[in-house]
Amino acid sequence: MSAKTDPARLAVVLVRPDSPENIGLAARGMANAGVADLRLVGLDRLEAPAWRTAIHAESVLESARHFPSLEEAVADLSLVLGSTARVRHDFPLVSLTDAAARAAEYPAEARVGLVFGNERTGLTQAELGLANIRFHIPQAGRQPSYNLGVAVTLALHAFVFPPGPLPAPRRELLLTHAEQAEAGRRFRDMLDSFGFMRDTNRAFITERMQDIFFRMALTAKDRDIILAMFRKALEGPRERRPRKKPEKERS
Repeated sequence: MSAKTDPARLAVVLVRPDSPENIGLAARGMANAGVADLRLVGLDRLEAPAWRTAIHAESVLESARHFPSLEEAVADLSLVLGSTARVRHDFPLVSLTDAAARAAEYPAEARVGLVFGNERTGLTQAELGLANIRFHIPQAGRQPSYNLGVAVTLALHAFVFPPGPLPAPRRELLLTHAEQAEAGRRFRDMLDSFGFMRDTNRAFITERMQDIFFRMALTAKDRDIILAMFRKALEGPRERRPRKKPEKERS
């Protein structure tokens, strides 16, 4: 039997959920998997129906935290995985099984967030752009999407109770999501100083840069190496001095 991912590493982030009942069902799925960290974006408080469906999961709702934006909700996490029901061609998607395997590659200290969007509209393009990994849960073609509570439960089951052996974990700890975002901004500013960005392409390049750097899931060493390369490029090529010939060649 393969080792399971520690549920303490996982956080579930629900973005603008419409139905209080679905929040309760998601909390119930979290309790079944031993996951306690629930984060709610765009909600100020929980309505009574959430408590009615959160059977034996009241503690998950009691400790739930509220955030005004997704960026703030995931700032302290290392790896952010966004769920989408629609297969999109402008960025790579992986299956739920692959997403769970990817997350298991990172050290036990790396906090992992699973992000789910609104029941009707899902995550926006900008919100998916904040994810290091985007995944989908397979389903029959005619069904538009899973119920939110079911989607959370299925996802957590794949992460906490994987069907096969897990890959060997990486030794280097990832940057937090906020640190990854800041690194992306610094790289973008360096590109801007090159004159690479113009008013006509600034928004496009900024979006693509963010997408690239979140998908890289940077460690501190990754960030420092890339920053050093950018700095060297900004300095320009060094003037090479002619190499001195050895004494024997000059005689």
